[in-house]
Amino acid sequence: MVNTIGNPLTWGAEAIGLAGHKVAKATAHVQSSRVNNPPNVRKIGLEDLSYALRMGVKDFAAFRSDVMFLVLLYPIIGMIMAWFAFHSNLAHFMFPLASGFALLGPVAGIGLYELSRRREMGVHATWSDAFTVLRAPSVGPMVVLGAYLLGMFSIWMITAHAIYTATMGPDLPTTTMGFVRDVFGTEGGAAMMVIGIPIGAVFAVIVLAVSVVSFPLLLDRDVGLPVAVATSLKVTAKNPVTIGAWGVIVAALLAVGSLPLFLGLIVVMPILGHATWHLYRRAID
Repeated sequence: MVNTIGNPLTWGAEAIGLAGHKVAKATAHVQSSRVNNPPNVRKIGLEDLSYALRMGVKDFAAFRSDVMFLVLLYPIIGMIMAWFAFHSNLAHFMFPLASGFALLGPVAGIGLYELSRRREMGVHATWSDAFTVLRAPSVGPMVVLGAYLLGMFSIWMITAHAIYTATMGPDLPTTTMGFVRDVFGTEGGAAMMVIGIPIGAVFAVIVLAVSVVSFPLLLDRDVGLPVAVATSLKVTAKNPVTIGAWGVIVAALLAVGSLPLFLGLIVVMPILGHATWHLYRRAID
């Protein structure tokens, strides 16, 4: 039978069917160091951050096409949010929405942690293996922690709107350029930045402390949510400067990845996701 090139609808249906087949055929979650005891926390330094980023880049190079497929959704979401803000008189939500990626980033990286874990173990992995996290023993606590981060994001958005109303007034911006001029050219705009930026930083610090190693730990070991969160807080308390520097690096890379139109997240998100796994390995004995 002669093979012919199908129309786009046929090709798309076949691609979706193949993707579903690969997910369904994904192997069981590969176990590693699954113990119930609380893990020991190490002292880490800036050289460990450098190591984690280097390994993140190496993992990205190894899984390039796979992880780019997995994170393609995020710049699409970003562009939709940008369109929504620019066309619905909601320009004052643009910065809170963009910075919100930092709050939801740990959830977005779960599949990437699994790919890095498999590569570290010498197990062949493809993008479909990222979905085996659904079979991890601690998937329930991961869902709960993800819901917590989503709740933090929602509270941050409500808080950002309240700050705008208190400093700039109840009237919504009529144009994006007018909003930008008001932010940088009025006392209300200056007050909004003076109040909003530190409060946003507090949200980011809380999320970072709670989640810096929580998701990788839940993925890697059969522990409960209280142990995972307590361990993450312990890592932060033992390495405040290093974890603070990691937060700055994450924020800076996400800011760069948001330009232009969030397309840079296709590269930034997987590198940060893979690097987070390796940072977890350096921080936990």
